[in-house]
Amino acid sequence: MLGGTYIRAAAKASLRWGGLGCVLVVGLTGCRHKTVLAPLPPVSQPVVLVNPPEPDPPPMIPKPQIDLPPVPVASGATPHRERRRKTTAAQPATPASQPAAQADIPQSQSPENAAIGSLSLGGEAGPQAQQEAVDLIGAIDGRLHRISAQKASADRALINRIRNFRRQAQEALNSGDIEGAKTLATKAQLLLDDLEK
Repeated sequence: MLGGTYIRAAAKASLRWGGLGCVLVVGLTGCRHKTVLAPLPPVSQPVVLVNPPEPDPPPMIPKPQIDLPPVPVASGATPHRERRRKTTAAQPATPASQPAAQADIPQSQSPENAAIGSLSLGGEAGPQAQQEAVDLIGAIDGRLHRISAQKASADRALINRIRNFRRQAQEALNSGDIEGAKTLATKAQLLLDDLEK
């Protein structure tokens, strides 16, 4: 047994030394795929650098003469100008039979073009109509304050629209447009009704 162990140890040692020798041979000789360039021969005489001659500039091409037709001009065109109504010193009183809806939309606008929340022309209104507008705005304020915080946070966009109509109604009332104020306040009340459902 002792002899077999010795032989195995000697075989391992010879394999190690043989492997180390192969690695050293390959490492010292280098890779065979690597090409080695031969050194350039020394220059015996100086070389004179020659500048190539500059080419001639390209010939100029004359600009072609093109006959264009004259530019058309609109002879009867005038810029668009808005026509203003002439105001008279004494306006005739409107008859009582004329509906109040005509005062809300100017004659120059169609009902489709009238924006929601636009102010009316503001006809003559008595103190009773003004008090009605003030009462409507006050009722809107009271109803807005009674809305719970949870409901207000859930429907913030609708609350903002209601407040916008209320603010516009107050501005219309301050400017003397009683009918416009009542219309805007009514719109705010209808939105409040939808909110409270």
